[in-house]
Amino acid sequence: MGKNIVILSGSPRKGGNTDKLVAAFMDGAKEAGNSCTLFRVADMYIGGCVGCGHCFEVSGVCIQDDDMKPVTKALREASMLVLASPVYYFGVTAQLKLAIDRFYANMKVGLPIKSAAMLLTCGNKDDSVAEGAYAMYRHILRAYKWEDAGVITVPGLHAVDDIGGNKALQEAAALGRSIK
Repeated sequence: MGKNIVILSGSPRKGGNTDKLVAAFMDGAKEAGNSCTLFRVADMYIGGCVGCGHCFEVSGVCIQDDDMKPVTKALREASMLVLASPVYYFGVTAQLKLAIDRFYANMKVGLPIKSAAMLLTCGNKDDSVAEGAYAMYRHILRAYKWEDAGVITVPGLHAVDDIGGNKALQEAAALGRSIK
């Protein structure tokens, strides 16, 4: 039986480069027998963590009643997490960061996730603009003791279809197929 993969996409641009990169990853992952659940967190109402500590008092239950509830439920049943985002001003989008900040509610109870991957697109031709996103990802891996399954960054993308024909699509599919 394959892995249960949860993918959080922070791209506000439907059908854009990040969505296409995610689709390629999902195709490969499903081909390898994995199940994938995609949350387009950019389309959801997720409030930022308010630091109230309720989740530590009530075993991982966040006090906020918003669209993060189904995401948290899925994360608590997942064996792998994929974070996907365009790079906006040196990091992941604010929409994805809101969801990531809410992972805090799981720190006390933990998550069954064993590995994670990151898929990034960026307009700049120099992918070093993603260093902030990489640093955050590495800290998440350390905090939860997850294995790094891989990072794919595709620079130089501006228009919605710039990723078409890019070898990164094959790399994303191969990464998905490698998950067993």
